[in-house]
Amino acid sequence: QVQLVESGGGLVQPGGSLTLSCAASGTIFNDYYVEWYRQAPGKEREWLATISNDGRTNYEDFVKGRFTISRDNAKSTVYLRMDNLKPEDTATYRCKAVKLNAPEYWGQGIEVTVSS
Repeated sequence: QVQLVESGGGLVQPGGSLTLSCAASGTIFNDYYVEWYRQAPGKEREWLATISNDGRTNYEDFVKGRFTISRDNAKSTVYLRMDNLKPEDTATYRCKAVKLNAPEYWGQGIEVTVSS
């Protein structure tokens, strides 16, 4: 059974930074692409970024230059570094692991609140 566990969320002031982690267990993590999503109350879920199994990255336009996705396959962990956070970044953030011809796996989600 594959498990993804997010950590690193919390309360941060506008302009601050947070780094979220998505730690995987129960699988050969290196084979998977990993994606970060978020969902704010009353809003649709938004895709934020993807990192391939070999480290190629792709970002939604509104996070380019502020968010950075990275991975450490030795630790089976993907990170989302978020800089210059804004109140509108307040949401529940989740990671997802995907691989061709395999089920996708989601983390349980972690709260990020940007407020002064």
